[in-house]
Amino acid sequence: MSGHNKWSTIKRKKGAIDAKRSKAFSRIIKEMTVAVKEGGPDADSNPRLRLAIANAKGVNMPKENITRAISKASDKDSAALSEVTYEGYAPGGVALFIEATTDNIQRTVSNVRSIFNKYNGSLGTNGSLSFIFDRKGIFSVPQGNLVEDDFIMEIIDAGAEDVVLEDGFFTITTAMEDFGSMIKKLEQMKIEPESSELQRIPKTTVKLDKEAAQKLLRIIDIFEEDDDVTNVFHNLELTDELMSEMEK
Repeated sequence: MSGHNKWSTIKRKKGAIDAKRSKAFSRIIKEMTVAVKEGGPDADSNPRLRLAIANAKGVNMPKENITRAISKASDKDSAALSEVTYEGYAPGGVALFIEATTDNIQRTVSNVRSIFNKYNGSLGTNGSLSFIFDRKGIFSVPQGNLVEDDFIMEIIDAGAEDVVLEDGFFTITTAMEDFGSMIKKLEQMKIEPESSELQRIPKTTVKLDKEAAQKLLRIIDIFEEDDDVTNVFHNLELTDELMSEMEK
């Protein structure tokens, strides 16, 4: 199983923990807010909002929370949000690509820089890690009654680069430019993914010993605990031993 599929599996398992759920809700509410500001509150005519709502359902966000978030985002006086990214290196030479959504860029960059400095990392310039990461569409689909071979063949015919079934979930990988068409394909098949998102997948990975890897994962957790941070991508090699530790 490729590294990003391992990470998708772990993120799904970690996402089931209550402590992570409020963060997932916050991230999706911000995504809905940006989507409404860009394309309006009608999900039928706003693909980005439709995707955010689907992801909200995937983490069991209550319907009233979704409705409230869309209504609040529709208010012309609601806070404007900006999407920003930061790139840098953690100890051990592991690359970190951080995505954030914020109403105060100065606060966000200050917090991100502070974490890099505190844990002996280095914040780089935007674009400095473009050679390390590819942007891919990643979908997590519950197997349910789907027949493995038939589903995989149909999804690959629809443009998927890779499909893996593990622990009752299909992980589908697409090129970034095929992300929208895969969303439409799954809608046509009346399949609702647990999650659909653009991720940054490393082309090369860095292997650390167990202790250093655990420290690195703690740093990632600290970044993710920041209210403005929505995603942290990395190129740490996820060994089977490390996977086992993360699942505990």
